[in-house]
Amino acid sequence: MALGTSALLLLLLLLPRFPPHAAGCPAACRCYSATTLFLQDNIIARIEPGALAPLAALRRLYLHNNSLRALEPGAFRAQPRLLELALTGNRLRGLRSGVFAGLAQLRVLYLAGNHLARLLDFTFLHLPRLQELHLQENNIELLEDQALAGLSSLALLDLSRNQLGTISQEALQPLASLQVLRLTENPWRCDCALHWLGTWIKQDGQRLLSSMDKKIMCAEPPRLALQNLLDVSHSSLICIPPSVHVHPLELTANLGEDLRVACQASGYPQPLVTWRKVSQPREGQSQDQAQLEDGSPGLGGHAASDMGSGMLFLTNITLAHAGKYECEASNAGGAARVPFQLLVNASRQQPKQQALPPPPAASEPRHEAGSMAFRALGLVTQTAVAAAIALLALTALLLAAMICRRRRRRKKARAPPGEGALFVNDYSDGPCTFAQLEELRDDRGHEMFVIDRSKLLFAEGPAEAPAARGPVEGAAPGLSGPPPVAYELCA
Repeated sequence: MALGTSALLLLLLLLPRFPPHAAGCPAACRCYSATTLFLQDNIIARIEPGALAPLAALRRLYLHNNSLRALEPGAFRAQPRLLELALTGNRLRGLRSGVFAGLAQLRVLYLAGNHLARLLDFTFLHLPRLQELHLQENNIELLEDQALAGLSSLALLDLSRNQLGTISQEALQPLASLQVLRLTENPWRCDCALHWLGTWIKQDGQRLLSSMDKKIMCAEPPRLALQNLLDVSHSSLICIPPSVHVHPLELTANLGEDLRVACQASGYPQPLVTWRKVSQPREGQSQDQAQLEDGSPGLGGHAASDMGSGMLFLTNITLAHAGKYECEASNAGGAARVPFQLLVNASRQQPKQQALPPPPAASEPRHEAGSMAFRALGLVTQTAVAAAIALLALTALLLAAMICRRRRRRKKARAPPGEGALFVNDYSDGPCTFAQLEELRDDRGHEMFVIDRSKLLFAEGPAEAPAARGPVEGAAPGLSGPPPVAYELCA
């Protein structure tokens, strides 16, 4: 839900207001005398510009435990009398420059329990009278050197329960009126960058830190884990200066190509890596622009940082990208730089004006064009085409096998003359005739006759004398009449 003008008008009807001609109130508007506004424990996700403009007399505004994700610059510009602003328990991930503009009288600012990760330079520049700044229970891992600039009246700073690994002495220098400092429950990296903090706690920090706040526990290196910074000797707080490696140191690229160059750095703590282009003192030369892998501007006067290794990424290379580059790695132990030279091949500067090659003849194979078209397809399409070709090849093999099998069967059916042999089953158990033989062929195509015992042993008589059919015993040869019908009784 956004806190807009329409929603606020309904809210203002419930607030007391001065008459139109009261002292200090213009006749053309209504002045609201509310000094405290409670809007906590809602689901407000955004404050529209000008939504709080009618509340010029507001002194205290409570917006904690809502769903605010960002604050527009100048969101509280119309509250010059505001003394206390509570934004605890929201979802703020960052604070833009100028977000607190107009709050010159603000005394207390609650930003605890959000998702802040970085405090950039001059974030609180417009709060010269701020006395308390509550930033605990965030995800702050970086506090830039000028992030607290302008807080000359600050008496209490709470940075406990964040993700701070280190903090510079320059970051606390603007806090001339500081009385209470809380830095506990952070994953402190105890190296040479925290030399000053241990000394400061033992000297000037005694009046700022309670007994609990003095427990600055080390999280790394492993040999110092879970030790109090005050108990670690200065000789144990060491740093390893960075070393940088770029390979190759010189590279030639073609026009229109994309280029990635890795810069690997080592050291302790892990160095910050920055790519920049060394400017050439020529007139009319345009500044090149490049980006690191994370998308941060890297060249053209803007440095870009990365932890451990930085990747210089140049897209659509032109002649303007040629020149000398420099990769720099720095940590608390020092800095190291390595040059890199980029050459651009100008032979393909104007590919559109080049004459097109003549089309290939009809008889010439076009394997190269086909392979390029195939490589242009996606991975899924290439896989599908390959599977279809394999399926067609398998189908062709199966058809060839079936044709060969049928040809073999036809050859077996046509046995050459003279090669047939008569094979008759054992008929020693009784006489038989050729009427009882069935012509078969063995697996080599030879003829083979097999006795069929179910057939009649003798031929049947004429059809016109069926009544005379029957077994006749003892009939002599030459007698007239139908021959006796008999079946073979042998097994």
